[in-house]
Amino acid sequence: MTNPLLSNHGLRDEIREYWSDRAATFDDDPGHRIAEGAEMAAWEALFRRHLGAAEGRQLLDLASGTGEIARLGRGLGFAVTGLDWSEPMLARARAKVPEATFLQSDAERPLVADGSMDVIVTRHLVWTLVDPAAAFAAWHRALVPGGRLLLVDGDFVSRGWLARLLARLTPAPAGRNWERHLSILSRVHFAQGARAEAVAELLAEAGFTEITIDTDLRAIHAAQARALGWKKSLLRRSEHRYAISATAGPRRAGVQPQGR
Repeated sequence: MTNPLLSNHGLRDEIREYWSDRAATFDDDPGHRIAEGAEMAAWEALFRRHLGAAEGRQLLDLASGTGEIARLGRGLGFAVTGLDWSEPMLARARAKVPEATFLQSDAERPLVADGSMDVIVTRHLVWTLVDPAAAFAAWHRALVPGGRLLLVDGDFVSRGWLARLLARLTPAPAGRNWERHLSILSRVHFAQGARAEAVAELLAEAGFTEITIDTDLRAIHAAQARALGWKKSLLRRSEHRYAISATAGPRRAGVQPQGR
């Protein structure tokens, strides 16, 4: 007989548990922790390029993890609220950025009031979304009209010739966490890779306008190169990585804000 508790254990629960189990060592991986100096400066430049001056605006950091984007946002002068579904991640974020507010919430269905945020930022979240169309609609509702969205992500599935060559020179990942990663990846919306154009199309359908795809992340990659090592640095540069910025257009006629 099927255990009803197990049958109710869905993909979103698996995703939350996967990141919770990785919380203790998450900042140890280059590319997760934003190093002070050149890397932080490169991230700050990206934020200014797409979001403008902070000026105390309300920034929602979705899938905040250990709080690196929240730390960056606070340093620039945003008022930051971070959401994450993993309590172990949130514990580290609260200790790291006590000036920010952190709440436990599913990033696809953020528990914030409609029209309460000036800016939403995500980093490496979109590729994990189960239902991006619904998530983007929820993010649109959370922003004030004219509010800004910045997401930084990539296609980590498709491999060009350089990536395939590097894979032959690098030991394949192994272990339970890698198996869990592959299992989750096979079932999310972007299982074949989150291409920027496909993400932009869904953002437009959700009501976002002024959508810009920015693939010039060279300054960030260059700053990370020493910590990553030459193989992983080359791999990162060969991948389809991007930032997408967009503006929340007016709410469509007949669509009422959903209460939370």
